Amino acid sequence: MSKREAFLEATCEENVGDFLRFIELHKDKTEPFDVEEVVQEMSRDQRRALWERLVSLLQGAMQESPSGLWMLKGEESAGDPQKQSLDVVDGVTLVATKSLKALQEGDNYGALLETAHMLYDVLASSRSVEDSVQAHINALCEAWWKQGLQDKEKFGHMALQVSLQRSFILKKQSVEIQRVWTLHEVLLTLSYNSEENKEIINLLLQCFHFPAYYKNDDGKRFLVFLFSWNINFIWVIHGTIKNQMEVLNKTITAHITEIYFRAWKKASGDFLEKIESVCIQDFMQCAIFLHRTSPVHAKVRQILSYFHSRKSFHSVEKMLYNLYRPILWKALNVPNFEVRANATLLFTDAFPVRDPDQSNENIDENIQKQLDTAMGLLDDPHPTVRSNATLGVCKILSRCWELLPPLVITDFLKKLVMELATDSSSPDVRYSVFKSLTIILDNVLSHPVLEKLLPTLKYSIHDNSEKVRIAFLDMLIKVKAVRAAKFWDVCNMDHLLARLATDSQPVSKRIVDLLFKSFFPINESEKEWHCRCVTLIQMNPMAARKFYQFAHKHTGPTNIIKLMLAIRRVLNGSIQVNCNITEINDSNKENSTFVAPVMLGKDMATVSRLLEIVVILWKSVDKALKQNEEALRYTYAKFGNVMAKYFQAFEDERATAPLIQLASFMPPAAVPTFSCGVLSRLRRLETGAKPAQYSQLLEYLCSWGQAGDVLELITDWLTEALPKQADKANTRRKVCIMETVEAKPDLALVYLEYLFSHTSTREKVLAVGHQPLKQLQSALGNWKSVLYTYLSADTDDPKQPSVEMALKAFVYHGHLAAHLQHNLSEGRDYLLILENVGAWVEDRVLPFLARHADSDEENLRSLQLAVQINESFLTVCHDVLLVGLGDEIFKSQILHLCSVILLSDAGYQCIPAVLPILKEVPSGCTPDDSYPEDENQENPVTVILGVVANIFQKIIELLARQIRKEPEEGKLLCQSAIPGLTDFLQMALTWNRAPLNGVFSTMFAAIIVEKIHLFQKMNHREEVITPDSVDDMPPLSSILMSVILTSPSITRSFLAEVYSSLESEAISSVIELAAILHILVVIKHAGQSKAALKSTAVSVQRQLHKYAVMDMSSENIQKVIYESSVMTLNEILHL
Repeated sequence: MSKREAFLEATCEENVGDFLRFIELHKDKTEPFDVEEVVQEMSRDQRRALWERLVSLLQGAMQESPSGLWMLKGEESAGDPQKQSLDVVDGVTLVATKSLKALQEGDNYGALLETAHMLYDVLASSRSVEDSVQAHINALCEAWWKQGLQDKEKFGHMALQVSLQRSFILKKQSVEIQRVWTLHEVLLTLSYNSEENKEIINLLLQCFHFPAYYKNDDGKRFLVFLFSWNINFIWVIHGTIKNQMEVLNKTITAHITEIYFRAWKKASGDFLEKIESVCIQDFMQCAIFLHRTSPVHAKVRQILSYFHSRKSFHSVEKMLYNLYRPILWKALNVPNFEVRANATLLFTDAFPVRDPDQSNENIDENIQKQLDTAMGLLDDPHPTVRSNATLGVCKILSRCWELLPPLVITDFLKKLVMELATDSSSPDVRYSVFKSLTIILDNVLSHPVLEKLLPTLKYSIHDNSEKVRIAFLDMLIKVKAVRAAKFWDVCNMDHLLARLATDSQPVSKRIVDLLFKSFFPINESEKEWHCRCVTLIQMNPMAARKFYQFAHKHTGPTNIIKLMLAIRRVLNGSIQVNCNITEINDSNKENSTFVAPVMLGKDMATVSRLLEIVVILWKSVDKALKQNEEALRYTYAKFGNVMAKYFQAFEDERATAPLIQLASFMPPAAVPTFSCGVLSRLRRLETGAKPAQYSQLLEYLCSWGQAGDVLELITDWLTEALPKQADKANTRRKVCIMETVEAKPDLALVYLEYLFSHTSTREKVLAVGHQPLKQLQSALGNWKSVLYTYLSADTDDPKQPSVEMALKAFVYHGHLAAHLQHNLSEGRDYLLILENVGAWVEDRVLPFLARHADSDEENLRSLQLAVQINESFLTVCHDVLLVGLGDEIFKSQILHLCSVILLSDAGYQCIPAVLPILKEVPSGCTPDDSYPEDENQENPVTVILGVVANIFQKIIELLARQIRKEPEEGKLLCQSAIPGLTDFLQMALTWNRAPLNGVFSTMFAAIIVEKIHLFQKMNHREEVITPDSVDDMPPLSSILMSVILTSPSITRSFLAEVYSSLESEAISSVIELAAILHILVVIKHAGQSKAALKSTAVSVQRQLHKYAVMDMSSENIQKVIYESSVMTLNEILHL
């Protein structure tokens, strides 16, 4: 039996297994069986029989399987009946597709058509387009369309629809996009207005949302074709593209521009007119009328610029002329400056806008009018228009230089250089001139003219606007690059160096870019390098430092190291003969024959600056050096063997700092003489030393792992400076000190502050271990005795350390405890130390806050010191809480101390220090809502919040009492408390729960009480005055209201408390209502919380009506207050 007969016999329901085996043989590339070849070899009758068998086979497979079969995606097992039915459908599809290629003229393909319709129904009922079976059915529909067989429109429609869907979701989209393009003629058989085609129209519009279509050539062809499908579809396409332009990038916008241009170029008749009016002219109007800040504006200009660049085509130029004529010239003269500015950009980009069909005389006349228009735009009253006109004119000059008359060119350039470059009214205009001149420089023909004009701009390097200076330097860099002129003729070298020395980094980087080859000629010898270096230092030392800070960005690390070594040779040559320079050079053959070309002699200023340059250069290549061990060792060796001589020869103070910094780059072994003497240098410094004298030394000791030695020195000085009894506690400690130096506790505290205020040194110090840090902690803690001595002594003892120094040591003791708690303690050892300090403050310091009327000078001094000690300790505790180190015990102890302080006679002076504590304590707590509200009283968080609220109430009471007793002092105290009050109320808002939300009730009560007291003192009608602002309120109320009005959220919460009090009927008199209305009118004038203000005022209105029928005589002050309240209420409610 032949293969044809065997395959024909297998194509039936009874032999499904054989049929599927044939299909597998076809798919197996190693097997010779091919379905297409077998079908082609069949006779006409055999093909007809095959197609009839396919119908019955497919019908059987579809009847045996449920309707959900076609949604299956390969999750079935091999023996599953549904899997077999799916394989049958796939096999039938394969045979039908191959049969189309074997179809001959005269064949009766009715059975094949019936098979195709059945498969079409499968595809239409289940659009799971990623399924391979359905992909094969789609390929059959595509082939049917291409063959032009019966019902091809139906199959072509389905093929296009499925291919569009697949192109959106498959990873490899290019194949499906190509298939979509091959099926594009299917659209010609569809009606745009038919409801049946709405789905495919939506798919067509989705193509414009997928970047794959823009980036694929076939995709572009298809999108261009869509513009010619139906004239009514053009505006829909245009709207779809415009809606997404805000999020498109430049690349996609460029593709879209090409599609518009190609669609316009291929269009004709009504389609051409539609594209021009609906699309291109719409873009022109958008470019003119959109805000400059709109993200769409730049995209629209990009599209139009593409059309402008194609003006060499007659049809494009004609089209632009016709479309711009009705809108562009009007836009250049409208009152709105933004429209004029946008139109200016379009006009100059499209210049010349002309009708190519006009005569030459008319074209020349038209262009002259446009040039006059451009000149007029340079004189526009608004700087934005002038800036855009400057940019546009420069583009015109660069593009049309050889076509414009010399007189026109000269007029434009003089206008730009002589007037607009010095436009004092707008830095944007000046900036635009210099940025735009670089465009003209691209045209070589402009160089002779600009060479004469540009030197007049030399003082622009000193423009007061940084961006103008940057633009000027960019222009100079362009001048240098195109060799239009010598840049130093445009701007003098002294001016450039002056700006380099003092200007910001963006400006300095550009100046270095401009001058780099002048002062660091890479192609010259190293001798020339250091000569230029010395020259630059002598011209402007500050500029030299800046120059070499950026030098590494213009050359490699190798050249930087070569320059360092060249400067080293110059420094070696400057050392006097008695330093035995041969000893230095013996180890280096290149130095043994070197004669310094620059004899510095005793010019220590230049020497010190050369050392600074070496330090700067080393810093710039430090990372690269560490990655090359051989180069690093070589550099260490070269500088290490001369450092001792440098320290001996260059003893000038100016050279010491860079020498120390240079030595710090090297390990201690490379500079043994220096490294051994650094600690001695620190010891020998005098009290009051500047940071520059010790900062580097401390940095280097820490980087060399000698932070412990520094701590030991600080501890010794602090211990030795204490009175005798404090010394005895540490007599067992012995430190090996090479020379005897008097203890300098002031300097010790300065060193300590530096070490802990810089991250790099702090990490090194905290890494030395527990013992040295505990000793330092103990030494600092002993200074409390000095403070107590000053508190209790009647007179000052000149032998005692200063009180300022003792107070600093006291503060550092607390800060060090915080550092140690955070870094070295797993328990709460150091928090306990702080709590003990708090107990010491309570026992020893608080008694001195007792204030007596007959206090003498000594008692007042003790009082002031006691306040300082309390404030210092509270500040330390605030810092501990701020970084989250305080636990509940610590918070409770600190709150107790705050309460005790405020209860003392002079404790009110510590209110500004207590408020930050109250703010941080709740901030570190976590709300615990696991308890019911009525059980929450025992919750630790609630207890702490209650204490905070009580202390806040005490603070308000103290402020009120102090203002009554000593008004001036009280006002100053309240002013100092404003920041703390504001922060505390902001924190209270975050909780919005009892008892902390009661703070607004406290403030409300304080204001009402003060206002009532003021009303009660009034006896005359004239005294009843409604306040306009917080300044018209009583002192305490004025302060509290200013705090309340700092934030809308605080104001709303305060008004909520006022409203709550009104609704609870706690307000029971006209005077109280009047006080509330004074509060509300101040809030109204501040313009805050209008909704809450109105509801509160309405509540007041209801309460006030109760007193409308009261029997009060005309002389009764309460009636006056009532009438004033009614007027105030009407003002608030706009009645």
